[in-house]
Amino acid sequence: MSTTNGGPAGEAAPAPPPQLMVLAQYVKDLSFENPNAPGSLQQATQPKINISVNVGANPMTETDIEVTLRLEGKAEAGSAVLFNIELEFAGVFRIQNVPQEQVQPIVLIECPRLLFPFAREIIATSVRNGGFSPLMLDPIDFVALYQQRMAQMPAPPPATA
Repeated sequence: MSTTNGGPAGEAAPAPPPQLMVLAQYVKDLSFENPNAPGSLQQATQPKINISVNVGANPMTETDIEVTLRLEGKAEAGSAVLFNIELEFAGVFRIQNVPQEQVQPIVLIECPRLLFPFAREIIATSVRNGGFSPLMLDPIDFVALYQQRMAQMPAPPPATA
């Protein structure tokens, strides 16, 4: 039996490990509105805050994908809007050596999970700079968001023979 590079001849080289790399992350769009200031800064009641989350993906090359985490928040006290905030925080990710069927869950779960702490800090700082207590967003279950998204997609047509 002969050996090559220390292994038995004819044995396949191990597959390269899967890789997820963050190439860049950045604010694409940020808006903070305090439409009723300075009166809105004197609210004594706890505001009602609604947050919506959306994840988008845009393939750039065969291995590079831009993922955008969009967070929108609105704080209201009664009928008065205290503030509106919108943030699009994005990252460019390189995904290599991953089976094709696993790419979409990585893009829509793991990539936004990596972006979220940075987006959370931007939201908290922006709200604080607007004159309010920092808005500390609760962790987001990106697996549940992905599952909801998949449930809303139409079923593929049945295969015909």
